[in-house]
Amino acid sequence: MSESEIDALVFDVLGTLVDEPAGIRAGMRALAPSLDASGIEELLVLWQQHIEGEQRRVLDGARPYLASDALDREAARLVADAAGVDDPAAVAAMALSGRRLPPWPDTVAGLARLAERFPLIGLSNASRTALLGLNAHAGLRWHQVLSAEDARTYKPDPAVYRLAVTVSGRPPERLLMVAAHAWDLRAAQGLGLRTAYVSRPVGDPPTSADRFDLYADDLADLADQLDKADGLSG
Repeated sequence: MSESEIDALVFDVLGTLVDEPAGIRAGMRALAPSLDASGIEELLVLWQQHIEGEQRRVLDGARPYLASDALDREAARLVADAAGVDDPAAVAAMALSGRRLPPWPDTVAGLARLAERFPLIGLSNASRTALLGLNAHAGLRWHQVLSAEDARTYKPDPAVYRLAVTVSGRPPERLLMVAAHAWDLRAAQGLGLRTAYVSRPVGDPPTSADRFDLYADDLADLADQLDKADGLSG
């Protein structure tokens, strides 16, 4: 695959560009400072299971669509109850922790480098409002950022990936979907997008059956591979 075959890069955000668990853990420590590390991890699992489970219910048609902000508020209430916290202000702050996620060490420089050569499109399950805060906090550079809220569903519903195809104005095979989650890339493949897996500690690693176009250690490695492919094609 050469650079000349790609017109734009489409990036997953949560987990791929920002360390979502780290940001949620920080919110939990602020919510309940007396919790030890194991207590934080138990609450993190509770948070993640609620978010993933409710998104699945939306996808299955068992629940009407709610933006990620509403699911975060529900998860924050569950976490607060489990931690024995009954302070509305603290719970509200916990619900906003998903907007204060730290970028991975290579993210900001990697996006800047890639943006010199490609239009960059963010594509996230986070709401429009959450993405505004998240992008500002993490310093993410985009030419366009899209929320699953615009499709009123969640990835891996094909309707979310179509948002990027529509905005780009290009055929799906001219877009490269970049993610740390194999499930995300499989769904993008199903719509015809090219795919690049980026390894992260919190991602969903590929299986032996997966066949993605590129496999990268980080964004610098991804940029190097795209440079090399373009050089070979020239």
